[in-house]
Amino acid sequence: MKKIITRLIATAVAAVSVVSLAACSSTSATDSDHKITIGIKFDQPGVGFKKGGTYTGFDVSVARYIAHELGYKDYEIVWREAPSKQREAMLQNRDVDMILASYSITDDRKKTVDFAGPYLVAGQDLLVRSDNTTINGPEDLDGKRLCSVTGSTSAVVIKERYSNKVQLMEQPSYAECATALFSGIVDAVTTDNIILAGLASNSRGRLKLVGKPFTQEYYGVGLHKGDYELAKKINAAINKMVSTGDWEQAIEDNTSGTGFTPDTQYNPPFANQGESAQSVEFARSTEESSDSKN
Repeated sequence: MKKIITRLIATAVAAVSVVSLAACSSTSATDSDHKITIGIKFDQPGVGFKKGGTYTGFDVSVARYIAHELGYKDYEIVWREAPSKQREAMLQNRDVDMILASYSITDDRKKTVDFAGPYLVAGQDLLVRSDNTTINGPEDLDGKRLCSVTGSTSAVVIKERYSNKVQLMEQPSYAECATALFSGIVDAVTTDNIILAGLASNSRGRLKLVGKPFTQEYYGVGLHKGDYELAKKINAAINKMVSTGDWEQAIEDNTSGTGFTPDTQYNPPFANQGESAQSVEFARSTEESSDSKN
């Protein structure tokens, strides 16, 4: 009888152990599935940049802060490259949960995706060589050579509105524009000021930002259409980042020594986009603000 009871107890203990192991296995599986996938730029120093397995830039700093506020650890963030022309498709296909990639909020884009934010109001500006004293704004570019990225209308804006005798040159990337500026092939590069600040920070003092933005670009967090509750949480995280001083610290960390200062007329912004189907609309300074550069 004692032997039978002993066997029954052993069987019960074994069964409990199996259940416990199964429960632990289930918990581990759940933990491993607790991920958030965020799209960023991989080729914009100071904004979104990948070097080896390291991701840096202001967009990355904001994305990390948001992810932490949503309950994700650093190791639970999956970074995906989000090239400008693929961003809407990546969101529509649910390849990512959100995108922070110098992504301007525009009415046209809001037809297919939603936005939280804004988390920064950038502006089109100029990058020149550090010893240049003659280019102080877009009106000084007549007869000068100006570089921008293929498909961007930034340079066209300058030609049509400020300096109609400027000579335009296109390159596949802003890094190549910066190289052309180093070598004297062009006299200036144009795009959003925070992107130019990143190029300046990477130039070892050879390039400088003019620091006179002449458009407004409202950078938002791209979301799947109809993600109103997530937009509320992201907006709360952005506004908290501003109120704690972490937003300002992230700007300084990612643009130190470049002369970049966000336009205080618009920054820091208050995030309230995407919380309902009737999101607040932003007045835009130019129609060209929705071009492919952003």
